[in-house]
Amino acid sequence: MSIDSRISRRKFVKAALGTTALFAIVPRRVLGGPGYVSPSDEITKAVIGVGGMGHWHLTEPGARLVAVCDVDDEHLQSALNVGGKDVVAYHDFRELLERRDIDVVHIATPPHWHALISIAAARAGKDIWCEKPMTRTIAEGQKVVESVRQYGRIFRINTWFRFEDVFYGFGTTVRPIKKLVDSGLLGWPLTVTVGAATGFEWKEYWTGKTDAKAEWIPACLDYSMWLGPAPYKPYTAHRVHGTFRGYWDYDGGGLGDMAQHYLDPVQYVLGKDDTSPVLVEVDADQQHPDAVGVWRTITLTYADGCQIVLPGTASPVEPNVPFIEGPKGKLFKGFRSDIPNLKEKLRDFPEPAAQVTDFYAAVKSRTKFALNEENGHRSATLVNIAKIAWQLGRSLKFDPVSQRFVGDDAANRLANPPMRAPWHL
Repeated sequence: MSIDSRISRRKFVKAALGTTALFAIVPRRVLGGPGYVSPSDEITKAVIGVGGMGHWHLTEPGARLVAVCDVDDEHLQSALNVGGKDVVAYHDFRELLERRDIDVVHIATPPHWHALISIAAARAGKDIWCEKPMTRTIAEGQKVVESVRQYGRIFRINTWFRFEDVFYGFGTTVRPIKKLVDSGLLGWPLTVTVGAATGFEWKEYWTGKTDAKAEWIPACLDYSMWLGPAPYKPYTAHRVHGTFRGYWDYDGGGLGDMAQHYLDPVQYVLGKDDTSPVLVEVDADQQHPDAVGVWRTITLTYADGCQIVLPGTASPVEPNVPFIEGPKGKLFKGFRSDIPNLKEKLRDFPEPAAQVTDFYAAVKSRTKFALNEENGHRSATLVNIAKIAWQLGRSLKFDPVSQRFVGDDAANRLANPPMRAPWHL
């Protein structure tokens, strides 16, 4: 079936879903009132943004796909080919959110759309599975936290290293690292260097072009809707889809794309889920106002002296730097340490607390997911304060309580920039 015959518009939905049809497809959890999910009910989902990672979300098990949304007709057609004949396509996420038979919304758009769609989904009574970074700005993250809490929704960020899978390149899961830090065997405060130990190259190819010429907008793409709240810039192919991360308006290069994967587990290991660093220092060349470049080193320091060091692509690789270093010991890649008999010593210490790591089980039980809107916002804030210091090219002081920069109006404008009309928080 062609995409034209399967794209639903508002008037079509209202006409097609009459009273009889509506009650035939609305599950018991909706009829039972807000927040009610019968354990036997099938969970339904929609995916908004079906290019790139959106295709992974189409086939993620645990819920039945009923709708997809994208501003690119070619992406939509590809998603329909995967989803099957019963999946309905939408150009406008607001129309999709009007459907009462959708329980969960997966958001896989570029980051400059994450907050607005998350807030709208929460207001519409949907639970939310959002791609990383959680939001492009600090103020957006605050609003998402507020909205998810207000409407009683279940929220997760699509990064999982704090609770499962081998931490990128490190050779072990995060759980034994958390146990080691909690044991105190390394001492305190700690310095975590996210670089050679995890094999992260910060995706330096995700930089912007400063000399790109304006091009014709493809007929398949609604470019104005793709931009949404972002400032209007003439279309170039490099600004959208797979290379959009190279522009400050939509993300922050490889740092914006990958850092929450790497920094969220560090935040968890250090026990910083309810706070943020107080200082961010940066060593980088002057950045272009539109196109993202590279940096040498970014250092985030907490009030208690703990630090996170982010070597950039402009830094020489130092493979022997420990992943975690404290006054009593060091931890290297592969869970190697300079502490004798470390594994034997750790046996006497308690395991980290259990976490709720099945998202759809959390949806059914109305239980907070392990990586949710609150701790997810704090790990996204690590990314965003680093990104702002890098963009401005100077060190910044940050207040973790007010979540504002201290004495720096330019930094606070980047933490809460205006949106292009008619979009707003």
